[in-house]
Amino acid sequence: MDASIHLHILASGSKGNAAVVEGPSGSVLVDCGISRRELHRRADAAEVDLSRVEAILVTHEHTDHTSGLPVVCKHFDGPVYATFGTAHARPTLAALPFTTVARDVTLSLGGMRVQAFPLSHDVADPICFRFERWEQNHLVDALAWATDTGILTKQALEALRGCRILGIEANHDREMLATGPYPYFLQKRVGGNHGHLSNAQAAEALPQLLTSETQTVVAMHISQKNNLPELAHDALCEAVGTQAEVLVASQTEPLTIW
Repeated sequence: MDASIHLHILASGSKGNAAVVEGPSGSVLVDCGISRRELHRRADAAEVDLSRVEAILVTHEHTDHTSGLPVVCKHFDGPVYATFGTAHARPTLAALPFTTVARDVTLSLGGMRVQAFPLSHDVADPICFRFERWEQNHLVDALAWATDTGILTKQALEALRGCRILGIEANHDREMLATGPYPYFLQKRVGGNHGHLSNAQAAEALPQLLTSETQTVVAMHISQKNNLPELAHDALCEAVGTQAEVLVASQTEPLTIW
């Protein structure tokens, strides 16, 4: 049995987010902000078997993370997990068959231990997840990511530390945000404590998150108006050095990390 956990980022950005975490005995879909048709198209392109998905996890209610859920849920028989705040934040979500969970819930899914942790975003009750694989009381693999957060909470820092695959939001370049097309109030929102992490914030956090276990760092939720993939990549590479590989998740193309 393969003891590793695999991450398939099918979409990452303000126009839609979806990722599949593949464990040894099943998979988990995290968010679905793209259509069911597009979800299946990208999964096929990444050679991801969606029939192995045994649960859906929802981080928060924004449409770029949930717009595809109403249709996907009609064709899915497994549990759909979200916090109470997320599940009741919008009428379109309140009608879905959520299983509500606490922001620090621990679940067992796909042969993985899944630990939720809170984030800091301008929504009802946002969370993200750390995925672990244990054998005989020994941790053999871990991955986690955090996006849609203006700061990294204490719990987020703990969850992100020591992962083989570490995903971190690198949403905007501060200079591009300040001089870009967004009005001032939106610039304040994006750059505030309940908005999104900048390239610089992600880079500043990395030294305390990297360990000898870290192999891959992924820049996620890149803004198409206030950032460039190469800026995010360079900022994280400077922080990581030769300690790990740095990749950039895409809004339009799937990315698989084995």
